[in-house]
Amino acid sequence: MIKQITCKEINDYVKNNPKSVLLDVRTQGELNNVGKPDGDKIGLKTYFLEIRRDAFFDFIQEFKNLDISQDKEVLIICASGERSQITAELLTRENYKSINISDGFMGSQEGIGWKKNGLPCL
Repeated sequence: MIKQITCKEINDYVKNNPKSVLLDVRTQGELNNVGKPDGDKIGLKTYFLEIRRDAFFDFIQEFKNLDISQDKEVLIICASGERSQITAELLTRENYKSINISDGFMGSQEGIGWKKNGLPCL
């Protein structure tokens, strides 16, 4: 089972888990139109890598090219938590410690999201 956290828990989570990184899997259009998380400001090295439903194998290969150590905890975000959940499942199968940010960047029924929680954005 994939661990779930909401954006309101992120600051405390990062303080207690300093080996965490942030992976945003939204499209370039989403990043351009609604903004990007600036995890670096809260101690989360941030990566951007779009996941496409028709190219999961390519995604895994591209993720491995980012050279993120398997001892890191990968907090994964998308718009509302669905694509990040799929990504977390894929990365867990590859032996990465994956955590889904269940309310995403824009919010969902799980919470109000990164942006509305006042977390840093680019």
